[in-house]
Amino acid sequence: MTNVDFRTGVEAALGALRDLFPETPLQLNEHLSNRYGARVFLKREDLTPVRSYKIRGAFNFMRKRIEAGETAASFTCASAGNHAQGFAFACKHFGLKGRVFMPVTTPQQKIAKTRMFGGDAIEIELVGDIFDESYAAARRYAEETGAAMVPPFDHPDIVEGQATVGLEVMQQLGHEHPEMLILPVGGGGLASGMTRVFEGLSSPDIRLVEPLGAPSLRTSLIERRRVRLEQVDGFVDGAAVAEIGALPFEILSRFTPEHVLLCPEGRLCQTMIEMLNVEGIVLEPAGALAIDALRALGSEVRGKTVVLVVSGGNFDFERLPDVKERALRFEGLKKYFILRLAQRPGALRDFLDLLGPEDDVARFEYLKKSARDFGSILLGIETRHAGNFDTLLQRFAEAGIRYQDITDNQIMSDLLI
Repeated sequence: MTNVDFRTGVEAALGALRDLFPETPLQLNEHLSNRYGARVFLKREDLTPVRSYKIRGAFNFMRKRIEAGETAASFTCASAGNHAQGFAFACKHFGLKGRVFMPVTTPQQKIAKTRMFGGDAIEIELVGDIFDESYAAARRYAEETGAAMVPPFDHPDIVEGQATVGLEVMQQLGHEHPEMLILPVGGGGLASGMTRVFEGLSSPDIRLVEPLGAPSLRTSLIERRRVRLEQVDGFVDGAAVAEIGALPFEILSRFTPEHVLLCPEGRLCQTMIEMLNVEGIVLEPAGALAIDALRALGSEVRGKTVVLVVSGGNFDFERLPDVKERALRFEGLKKYFILRLAQRPGALRDFLDLLGPEDDVARFEYLKKSARDFGSILLGIETRHAGNFDTLLQRFAEAGIRYQDITDNQIMSDLLI
């Protein structure tokens, strides 16, 4: 498809979307602009009716099936997150029947929201413990019933629908063109669609952002072929994809690995908390990716007009303690140790005297309470300044306390913490 044909398709999709919801705001953010010495605009996709951009692709996919005369067909999808909610909303809008397959482990909050958006138009079926099992069930259902499978990102109509975000940005900026565009990447539908919209027009410096624990695009660009990751950190659930879509990779393959920024999950948690506390903006992990990229770009954005896509705000506040925990660890303000403490009267008091005035015991647990001479202890310490740990560890050494820092030991942390 030529870029002219693609642009025409995106314009049609955007026009149809206006029956569903108005354009999402493009907001100049003073806080980020002042911090980085740039004009930082946030494209607030967290303010769609389902709090993410996913509604655009699902709606466009269904619209085009209806226009092609496939109104008798039902629809199905597999998702435990934003795609399911966008799919449900579109089914209800068109008055079409849809079935959503979700893992049994899906939080009730996400199930309830999907049911709320879809109402009587959808049925939800919980299948399997992981997404792959739900996806396989949805595919079987589609083959057996003739239902149209609505993919989350790897389809021309999905890419076209997500590309409407880029067209809205261009219309909202008017004659001004962004000098830098920062886009989150999971399966690649949004990023590939938006890059095509901006191709050959204003030609901004485009940067793509993935979670450090799920670098499917960057790995594929390095290998010059699509690569399926063997392991994925699922914390950034809206973008933790093991393999980028075939069509999105075809479009994004013109970029070099250096165009892709990898966001550490702990630093991303800092960004989420900052935007909540300072700006009152609730972001899911994937929704904060583009904003977090500013920390890595630093002076590269100074003096530029920068557009960031805030891709989603479906955050379950039950996850907030985990977000705070990860942020503190990343900042070096919280550490966990296993240490050996003598089993004698006064040993605990002597140990507590080693702590500084800004050190706080966040976790203290005997792991071997039956030991005769020494006890193994799980110790969590929070402090106000990361440098305080250097002083504390020096005191440990002077007191002859044997310890092991397990803060970054994923296996030990998962087992004990």
